[in-house]
Amino acid sequence: MLTLHHAFISPNSRRVWITLLEKGLEFELVEIQLDGEQFKSEFLTINPFHHIPVLVDDGFNVVESLAILDYLEAKYPTPAMLPKDAKDLAIARMVQLITVNELLPATTTFLPQYLGLPGGDAEKIEKALHKIATVLKFFENLLDDRPYFASHNLTLAEVVAGTVVNVLPSVGISLSEYPKLNAWCDRLVARPSWQATEATPEAIEALKSIMVARMAQ
Repeated sequence: MLTLHHAFISPNSRRVWITLLEKGLEFELVEIQLDGEQFKSEFLTINPFHHIPVLVDDGFNVVESLAILDYLEAKYPTPAMLPKDAKDLAIARMVQLITVNELLPATTTFLPQYLGLPGGDAEKIEKALHKIATVLKFFENLLDDRPYFASHNLTLAEVVAGTVVNVLPSVGISLSEYPKLNAWCDRLVARPSWQATEATPEAIEALKSIMVARMAQ
């Protein structure tokens, strides 16, 4: 049995959760409370870096979400979630890595707004907005007449980028200037896997409490 150690609010965890659902796999969810549970010895035995997610498969621990996605794709290749064509594969990989290395760090600048907390530094916000716009324009240009990045079927590019892009409107970043990307996002959020993994109000409130406590320190 596959076991996913995760947190509802984490896009890193969510991309693995969605992949498990899209592949139709049986798995167990173990929620990790990010108020310190990730530093407890029980969790550190499966990931000494105290990060989520962690996938456990018959005693084999896989850390880092992109590595987990590759593991699932290799071990459970049906349905295929990576293109075979070299150019299409490059596009899918670019979308994954740009999301992780460029888009997600910029988006976390707006986490306080997402949680209804006071905003951050104006200069940092301006830089983040510029970075996000650069990524969204790049993604818009990568999309063609196919419904997904480099494919007619859902890929791991969607799983990674789609768990970040879809929250941008909730922090006031419109997708209206990117019609292909906006339509792509609408297709994703309509899928059962996206709806099943949406952060609950309770999870959002829990994260808000953690952040308020950290800001008060």
